[in-house]
Parts: sequence; structure tokens; C-alpha cells
Amino acid sequence: MRELLPMRYPYLILILCWTHLLNAQLNHPADGDLFRGDVIPRIDILLPQDSLDWILNSANQSSNRHFQATFIFDNGTILDTLEQVGFRLRGNTSRGSGKKSFKVSFNTFEAGRSYKGVEKLNLNGEHNDPSISRAKLSWDLARDIGIPAARSNHVQLYINQHFYGVYLNVEHIDEEFVEKRFGNKQGNLYKCLWPADLDYLGTNPDLYKREHSGRRAYDLKTNTDQDDYSDLAHFIDVLNNTPLIDLPCELEKVFHVDNYLKAVALDILIGNWDGPIFNKNNFYLYHNVSTGKFAYIPYDLDNTLGIDWFNMDWGMRDIYQWSPANEPRPIYTRLMQVQEYKDRFSFYLNEILNSHYQSTTLFPALDNLKTSLGSLVALDTFYSRSYGFSSSDFQQSFDIALSYFHTDYGIKPFITARRNAALNQLSLNDIFPIINEVQHNRPRNQEDLWISARITDDQSVNNVEFCYYTDDPNAVICHNMNDDGMSQDGQAGDGIYGVIIPSFNQPELLHYVIKATDDQNQESSFPRCDSEQIFIGESPIALAINEFMARNSSTLTDSAGEFDDWIELYNYGNTAIYLGDKYLSDKADQPNKWSMPDVWIQPGEYLLFWADEDGSQGDVHANFKLSGAGETLGIYDTDSSNNALIDEIIFDAQEEDISYGRLPDGTGSWQSLNPTPGASNEALGIDQLLAWELEMKINPNPFDEYLEIQLSNPHRHELLMQIFQFDGKLLFSERLADTFQTQINTQQLPSGLYFISLSSKEGKIYVRKLMKQ
Repeated sequence: MRELLPMRYPYLILILCWTHLLNAQLNHPADGDLFRGDVIPRIDILLPQDSLDWILNSANQSSNRHFQATFIFDNGTILDTLEQVGFRLRGNTSRGSGKKSFKVSFNTFEAGRSYKGVEKLNLNGEHNDPSISRAKLSWDLARDIGIPAARSNHVQLYINQHFYGVYLNVEHIDEEFVEKRFGNKQGNLYKCLWPADLDYLGTNPDLYKREHSGRRAYDLKTNTDQDDYSDLAHFIDVLNNTPLIDLPCELEKVFHVDNYLKAVALDILIGNWDGPIFNKNNFYLYHNVSTGKFAYIPYDLDNTLGIDWFNMDWGMRDIYQWSPANEPRPIYTRLMQVQEYKDRFSFYLNEILNSHYQSTTLFPALDNLKTSLGSLVALDTFYSRSYGFSSSDFQQSFDIALSYFHTDYGIKPFITARRNAALNQLSLNDIFPIINEVQHNRPRNQEDLWISARITDDQSVNNVEFCYYTDDPNAVICHNMNDDGMSQDGQAGDGIYGVIIPSFNQPELLHYVIKATDDQNQESSFPRCDSEQIFIGESPIALAINEFMARNSSTLTDSAGEFDDWIELYNYGNTAIYLGDKYLSDKADQPNKWSMPDVWIQPGEYLLFWADEDGSQGDVHANFKLSGAGETLGIYDTDSSNNALIDEIIFDAQEEDISYGRLPDGTGSWQSLNPTPGASNEALGIDQLLAWELEMKINPNPFDEYLEIQLSNPHRHELLMQIFQFDGKLLFSERLADTFQTQINTQQLPSGLYFISLSSKEGKIYVRKLMKQ
């Protein structure tokens, strides 16, 4: 029952082939204007001097109080100013340093506001690092090897026109961050700080809410109203208590192991002792609702590349004995006890050494940072306030040790020493094929199924198969997957294998595995245990998205008095339908995004839901909003049906306070409507072509004391022009047969919503919305 909104311009014809992509691949957003690395932007913060004095007062250094400020961003290409942003100190030990770190929050005083796609910025003083470059290099490496890592760049920070020095602008990790990487933001996001060792404390989820220094070691940053730690408790239970022989099977059901093994390899190569595997500190865990698995996200990569506070030689430390002895670090030690994981970790570390962690690639990047930052550091009077760094120390820190400043290596010598030691310590064994980035469509009854996966191996891949069954587990059918560029697999020879399965022409539930074999006859399966499922076809349930409004500015308020997006469902069948096991979603690759409430919808009944991301207001408030620019909206069936599609609309950009729905209710075609939430749909009958021929101009809109209307009617249509209040009261009516112009006195009209209607003798043909201020 998929529908496409008609094009806004009727003389354009668009043929669109739409596939629903289920994507387990990690996305990596581009730097964009905010994190460009080819310039050093200037950021200005303007705020009352007494507010700044309060922030910098040592008595207040632990406070997270935001003060209103003006934010100005200038990267030489764009110059933007935002008023009423939040500004405060950030960090832990850096709060007491001479060179502070700051947080800029765009949404503190204006809810929902973002700038260039982010709601917050972290301006880090990098006070520990005389080169102010270690974190930048580490973040870039993390992103280059495919880890979900923050974007960053150096900026010049001015506060009240005073130069506060060179700062590292680091992307904030929050809902927007995870949505950009994983395609969703509804899962639990935990910020894990010391002593977050992931050791097992018991089955009670509340045990993992333990606090240290006034904050939780595992601090839940999303879904805080529910405050449910059961997913984290289960993950930690599996990690610690599963017998080693069963650990891969069970752990891969709840954790993206491969991406984490890459992160471990990078941590060891950059000498990051301040993460989870040594200092039980500084990382995030995100429960990805699309996969049901936790993903690891690194955090704070400044204590790296030769910085030392433990009197240890991080350049020479054993890559297989990185964690401290006699302390629990299951996220490292348990995985290293599984030979397959240890071999895969070694493979990834070797790959990074060969492709990224080399002097030929890293040293030029460091030379560029040294050149571009040097003149600014010389002007940075705050640079020396923490440890007495001098401009000379900055220049030397890239090439020699400054042991009196806790930097036992220059950056370049550390990279050389760490690389040589890792190569000497590395023990490489033949690995089993690695299967990840599995993607497939959600085919309808008449559509072909396609599926693809990336296969990685240290040798050559011999064979890849897609094997499935429907009703009988003993009746397995297998198809070869190919890397030939003709099997929905991308480019030939790119390591992505695909297969196209002809249409089944009927609903089917497929249970499948992907098998890959290398030239050493080592075989891997995805999933490692059990099988995955794909539902083909649509659900026959007589439930429809009947009407919705994606730009509700003045039509209808919820119980809290807010003009939120709304969705109307309609039961066009003959039996009641239970909604509690079904879902609404605005993401085709995340059909179970919002579970509908425990209610029934009777035959002929309409039910209204609010799409406002505010479940605290009640069960009828979904955990997503609609995009007025256009997107997908769908109803999905039960988990047991693999969330088969019940109904769907793919809509274009919407007009304010004009709804979109079906006529007749439930089964008709989609069109713009006079909003009738909770009742039978009512047509506006817009004829786009005639609307363009008429060229009606209305000025001003919104209007106040008068309303001027001009109408070009070159084909001399016989028309009736009428103006209505939203409640249907007729205010103006005139029959037209030619070009028309009038000015109407509207001083006595109340503020609110109005409609102007042009009707032909065949009926209503064109309607526009008007607003009285």
C-alpha cells in the first residue's frame, strides 16, 4: 500500500524506484563547515563580564551552570551569529587548570536548536599536551579506520574580544551524534567514566547506577525518564559470565565486537591509557536499536602518543598485556582469551600499521599542524598557565621528549617506537573470514530480494553463500553471493558480495545465514549462531495511516497545549485490531521504532497519535517527529512477523496546517486535505496545474489590517472566490471570469487561520492558507 506524493509541479514526471534498506553499516558524516581541517576558524563568545567572572571563579569550577552568550563563527567562508547560546566550563581535571575548557550549548535557552547539525560544542584547551595536537591526530586516525569517533578541528577562541588561545573543537557525543552514525537515536547512550571497569556486580540493573564523585560511573544520557539499566546489566553479565567456549556466540548477539576490536588496536597504537582497557575511563556505549547490539564509542583522546602520568613506557608496552594486572578489565581480557578474537585483533592492528600508522602518512600531518598552529600558540597567553609551557616547548614537542612536562616522548619518536614495538610483538595467525556491513531491502510481494555483505580475510575468499529456509528448517536453499558488480554488491572486487533472489510473489518469512569460506577452508557465518529473518510482502491487516500533519503551527494542540505533528490511524476492516504489539516508525530500516500503546482500534474507528518525541506526556506520544520536508511513515506488524509492513506513505514537503490523507478513508488515494483529526477526511481538491495557470498573488501573508489579492486568469475560468475562517464561517465571496484585484479591510478580524478558496462549477479546485497576525 505504498504511495508516493504527487509532484508539486504537475508537468514533471518522476519515476522512482524505492527500496527499503536495512543497513548495519556505520555512517561517517563529513566534516562540513563546522569541522573543516583546512582552516582555523575563529569562534567569538560574548557575554556579560560578571557572568564570565563567575564562570572563572575557582569557587564555582565544579558548576555546570550555563550563562547566556552570543556565539559568532567565522571560518573565512561563512560568518554566523547566534544569540542566547549556553556557555559554561567543561571537563574534569581541566576545570582546575590555568587554561580552561568550555562547552557551548545551542539548545539550552532555545529548545531543539542546533547549529550545523550539532546541539553542543566542546572547546578543549588541551592543557596537558604541549603540542595541542595529540587528540586531533588520534580522532582523525579513529575516523580513518572506521570507528564511530568525533569530528574535530583547531579553532581560535575569543571571549569578549580577548584571545583565549588555540582550542580543539570536538564534536559532542549525544543523540545527534549517534543518529548520524547509526541511523537512530532511541537507544540508551551511556557515558562511562572512572571507575567504569564493566565488572559484574549482580543481576539487579540498579547496581550499575553506582556513583563516584557525585556522578554515575555509567551515566545514562538518553531515555533518562525510564532510567532503565537492564540492557547494560545484561551486556555486562554476558561479557563476564559466559563460558569462553560460548562467548563469541552470546557476545555477538549484544555487542558489535568487530568495531570494538579495531578500537582496541588503535588505543594500543596511540598509547591511550585513559580509556577502558587500562584506566577504566572515558568511553561511551550506545545500545543501537536497529541491531539490538551495543556499540563502543571512544572519548577524550588527549592522554595519548607519549603523555604519561604512571611512569610507564607506553611506547614499548606489550600489546597483549595492556591492562593492569590483578584488576578486572573484561572488555579486554575476556576477548583476548578467545583465540579467534585475539587473532582478529592482531589482524586489525597489522592492517592499521600497514595502512595508517606510518611515518609517511602521519609525519606530514604533524608538520602541517606544527606550521599552521605555531604563530597562534606564540600569541596564546593562556598556553603557559597550566604547566608553564613555552612557545619553544610547542615547537619541540613534536620531535623530542619533554619529560619534565610528563611527555616522555615527542610525538614522532613515540609513533616510531610504538610501531616498531608492535611489529616485534605482533603474532599473526590465519583468521576466519569476517562478515559485516550486512544490508538488504524489505521486498514487497512482487519485488526481488537482494542482500549484500562485506567479507574481509587475510587470505583470499573462496566462496560466499546466502542460505535460507521458509517453513521447513530442513529445506535449506543456498545461492552464491558474488563480488562482480552486478549482484547489488557495489563495485566489482570491492570486498562486498551480493545476491538477488527472484520475487516469491507471496508473503514469506525467510530465516537466513551468510556463510563465507577462505582458501584455507576456514568458514564463518553471520549470524554466528541461530539465524536472521527477513519478511517478504505486506501484512493483510486492514489498518491505515489515514491522515497526518507534519507542519502543525496553529491547527490542533495536544493536552499540553502544544502544536505538535500528528498521525491519524483508521481501521477500515470489519474486526477490531490490537495495536499493542505493532509499531509506528519514520524509519523504514527501523520498523520497531515506536511501540503503539496497549489499546484496540474498532472497525471504523479513528485514533490520533502525536509525533513529538515526548513520551512523558502520555502513551499516545510517539518517540519521533515528522519532517515537514518529507520522509517515510509506516505501520509495522508484530515482531513474530519480522515487522511486516502494514501501511506506508512516502511524502514530499508539506504545507503548514494542511493535512495529507486518503480519500476515501483507509483505502483511497493520497491528497491534501482540510484537517479533520479523528473524523472522516475532507477534500481540498487542489488542482496543481490550474493553480499555476491562475497565478494568484496574496499580500501580505500573514496579514494584519488589510489583505490584497491579485488573480491572473488568462483562460477565463468561471470561478467562485471565497474566504473562510477555520471554523467554516464565510467572510468573503465573489464570482470571477477575468483578471481580478481587490483589497479587503481585515482590521476587525480576529487573529488565526483562514482559507481562501477558488471553486469552479465542477467543485473546489484550489485552496491556500492565510494567517491573521
